[in-house]
Amino acid sequence: MPLLTFPRSLPLPLPFPPFPFFSPRSTPRPSCICSLSARTRRTDTHSDSAILWFKHDLRLDDHPALSAAVQMHRSILPLYVFDHRILSRYSDELLELVLFALEDLRNSLKGKGSNLMIRFGSAENVIAELVKELQATDVFIEEEVEYEMRKMIGVVKDTLETSSSSDGNPDIVMWRTPFYHVKNLKDLPTSYNDFKKLKLLPTSPLPLATLSAVETELDWGHLPTFSDLKEFIKDKSGKSKQSWNLMNEMPAEVILKENLSKPSRTNGNSLIAKSMRRRLDKSVFVTQKGDVVGGGTNSVLNALAAYLRYLEGTARDDWQEVHKRLRNAETRDGASFTSLFGPALCLGIISRRRVHYEAVMYEKERNAGFLSPFGYSAATVAAAADAVCSMEWFWLLALKDQLTNEGLYSVRIWRWRGHLIQYTVVGHEGPAILLVHGFGAFLEHYRENINGIAEGGNRVWAVTMLGFGKSEKPNVVYTELLWAELLRDFIIEVVGEPMHLVGNSIGGYFVAIVASLWPTLVKSVILINSAGNVIPGFSSQRFSNERRTSGAAGLGAQLLLFYLRLNIRNIVKNLYPTKTKRADDWLINEMLRASYDPGVVAVLESIFSFDLSIPLNYLLEGYEEKTLIVQGMKDPLSDSKAKLAMLKEHCAGLVIRELDAGHCPHDEQPEKVNSIIWEWVVAVERKRPAETYK
Repeated sequence: MPLLTFPRSLPLPLPFPPFPFFSPRSTPRPSCICSLSARTRRTDTHSDSAILWFKHDLRLDDHPALSAAVQMHRSILPLYVFDHRILSRYSDELLELVLFALEDLRNSLKGKGSNLMIRFGSAENVIAELVKELQATDVFIEEEVEYEMRKMIGVVKDTLETSSSSDGNPDIVMWRTPFYHVKNLKDLPTSYNDFKKLKLLPTSPLPLATLSAVETELDWGHLPTFSDLKEFIKDKSGKSKQSWNLMNEMPAEVILKENLSKPSRTNGNSLIAKSMRRRLDKSVFVTQKGDVVGGGTNSVLNALAAYLRYLEGTARDDWQEVHKRLRNAETRDGASFTSLFGPALCLGIISRRRVHYEAVMYEKERNAGFLSPFGYSAATVAAAADAVCSMEWFWLLALKDQLTNEGLYSVRIWRWRGHLIQYTVVGHEGPAILLVHGFGAFLEHYRENINGIAEGGNRVWAVTMLGFGKSEKPNVVYTELLWAELLRDFIIEVVGEPMHLVGNSIGGYFVAIVASLWPTLVKSVILINSAGNVIPGFSSQRFSNERRTSGAAGLGAQLLLFYLRLNIRNIVKNLYPTKTKRADDWLINEMLRASYDPGVVAVLESIFSFDLSIPLNYLLEGYEEKTLIVQGMKDPLSDSKAKLAMLKEHCAGLVIRELDAGHCPHDEQPEKVNSIIWEWVVAVERKRPAETYK
């Protein structure tokens, strides 16, 4: 799909409506309020002990479960489990941040007379053992939207339910930190424009809870070093998984520049030593790279205070360091906040509503207690407040989809670099196929292809790319390499095996980049009216991923968005010349819905900075007999005949199928395209020469 859419404190927990993740039990007792799910409880109102499982909530500040638990139980056991299923999702930098956050969390708990128990292994087994040992009546678990995390929580629940105990099984208490007072998540509007009309105000963060000591003779466990942690993950991962994970250590632009020298390896002890020196220097940039904020909650809050007060200047060395990193990370207006604070928010070292609260308090401080209806007076305040509001919107949207399953396909969530990505998968056996949409579209643009291709004996994945559909739209600079790296990581982290890649429009160009840079991930390439040119004799690599947007690009994106919203129906119908009815109300309305999401202007700005200078004939080298071109010959966006002629002349071993269709033949003539893909995958899997497929 081409350029169609995408423009731009209380002492008790607050009341919040329940959203049960698990089925309720019998024998009710008073349920805790705030964002805790409605769980029926035992008749005693102040049970002896409970377990609080920390995952992505590595803080004591603004912690609804902790505040509720201390009112319901005499003792709380704080627990962190080093589970390889969680840790394997983290980059090295995020692992460093986890270690520093846990160190701070443990020290904070000790300061309140408690402690943090550290365990290694499968969360379900660790928790089940501790429940028996402590005779815990409740296990507090934060709600998750990621598919793998939700599946893990389900395993924990099942394990606890099957564990025999004379006193009965513990309750699973699901909780979350409510940013808004949403009465019923299932009634949440899917349009951000309609959501804003509700005029919901962010809730206030909670103060620190008072903890009591845990009486146990159990070993509290020790925090590992970075090298020990890496070794633990390595032991739990297969060799093939380890070699694949090495691929995402080298950015795409480095490969394109033919910089084949591998980054120098740093052993874990040296890594931690360098990080510790930063800690001793009171720097909030604690990791080896030193480009994201980390440490404990107080350190992050200090960095946030410095960030918000950027315009004021400072003589403090630690604040000056934040201001320097801010300037380096400001690739577009406001992008520095997500770049610097995104990982800390992802790990829950600080909550989204705490960030919003601090931003608003500083705005009032600047303006004698006044909040202007026309916006914030400082760019840093706007960047912080807008970022966390956007994060919360996409989190709610993802959770709603997980709970209601109202879409065309069952949606799953994958977190990529801290951002929420939607995808689906259909089929249980056969070759793996990945469908990649074009600009302005989403996974459902393959609405008639996902099941159709799977019925041919395949396993089919479709992903909504960052910045499109209901996937998150962070304030970043979007490039073709960023999207290609997303596809690479999706194949490695979600699918876990080589795939046949199918791409339409600009999605075809992304697929070609992946095939060129990481060939071990790709079995074959199927390009459907792909973007990209053919340049005879091309040999140079002038690619750069270091791009910054300009004010002109922002203005152009705003104007383009206005134009697209007014003309989207006619634009889309023009792309379906033989079956205009396929450009139906559902497709148009979903594109319009997405065009009102926060962050959409940043996505549109990419149109003005795309670099398609690496031609298809270069990217497809080495894919002789493994590239299929499906071309709608009535594509209004390109001269199909001329493009096919160039591809035939300069790309050896291509197979080309011409269709009487426009720019999106997979949606205009899905039955024909499905059949073509079936036959192609069978031929490639059987290693038949491409000529036999023609």
